[in-house]
Amino acid sequence: MNTLANQYAQRESVIRRPSDELELVERVRAFIASGGYAAGDRLPPERQLIGELDLTRGALRKALDALEREGLIWRQVGKGTFISRQGAEIGGEALVDLARQITPFRMVRARMTIEPAIAREAAMNASGEAMTRMRIAMDRAASATNWQEYEAQDDSFHRSVAEASDNMLLLALFDQLNQVRRAVAWGTVTRSTARPSPDHSSFAEHEAIASAIEAHDPEAAYNAMRTHLRSVSARLFEEG
Repeated sequence: MNTLANQYAQRESVIRRPSDELELVERVRAFIASGGYAAGDRLPPERQLIGELDLTRGALRKALDALEREGLIWRQVGKGTFISRQGAEIGGEALVDLARQITPFRMVRARMTIEPAIAREAAMNASGEAMTRMRIAMDRAASATNWQEYEAQDDSFHRSVAEASDNMLLLALFDQLNQVRRAVAWGTVTRSTARPSPDHSSFAEHEAIASAIEAHDPEAAYNAMRTHLRSVSARLFEEG
């Protein structure tokens, strides 16, 4: 038990301490990009950001310092952190416009084109830390007490695969794809349970993806991700 507890503690420490400042900044940048913030909007308070981004207070402040130097945010003592006009642009008005024009079916097709290729790159480049972040997301998804929590960890898993590619351009591409996905009008998804069941198909599918990446098997990773996204498509468009 102590060994398992130590392993989990090590996983937690890795996800909360990204390896370099660039990763810290990109994590916060992705949060801003996916949040639909406009110029002048205030970011959530530090305590909330720390929890949502899995960062320490020091790591968060380091990332915010870098984004402030870039002119993407500005801070006022006692009032908070605000999005600048330049920062609002990273949210991508063009991406939001695109999301209004694309159908859910084409969104899934885009994912099936891009994400398997990212998984293949991840299998060639994944570090031990990258695998730890991936498996933490899987652990948290499996223990989610509601669908909203599960979906947040599902997002985290897919982004951790992109991070494992060790290619900032692919990570940025994934973040843009994910932003459009969130903005596409999916309609109302009816859930028959309060939380995912233990045999929810994504759990085994995520395990297959992670295992292939961990084994540094590019084609198995590609195929596992493609199989997973086909399963997602089937649940969205064929069930009910």
